[in-house]
Amino acid sequence: MKIIDLRGKSDIADYMVIASGTSSRRLDAMTEHLLEKLKSSNVRGSHAEGRRSGEWVLIDAGDVIVHLFRPEVREHYALEKLWEAEFAGTPGNRDAVPA
Repeated sequence: MKIIDLRGKSDIADYMVIASGTSSRRLDAMTEHLLEKLKSSNVRGSHAEGRRSGEWVLIDAGDVIVHLFRPEVREHYALEKLWEAEFAGTPGNRDAVPA
C-alpha cells in the first residue's frame, strides 16, 4: 500500500491511497470492507467505481481517493510514478519557474 500526499499538487483530494489485491474477488472484498469502515466512521458520500471490472476500483472518500488494483494493472498505469513526480511550481522542484 502506498499513500501519496496530493496537497499542493491537485484540488481533487488531499491524499491518494494505492493498494493491490491478488484477484477480482479480493478487490471486491477490500472495497466492501473499506466502504463499511468509511460508513461506520461517518464519512458521508463515499462511493466506489469499477467494481464490475474487477481490475481497478476507485473509491472516492472526499479528501482521500483510494485506488485498488490487480497487480498487473497497477504496474501498467504506474500512478505512483505519476503522482510522486515533482510538478513545476511545487516545493522541492528545482525546475520550477519563479513567479
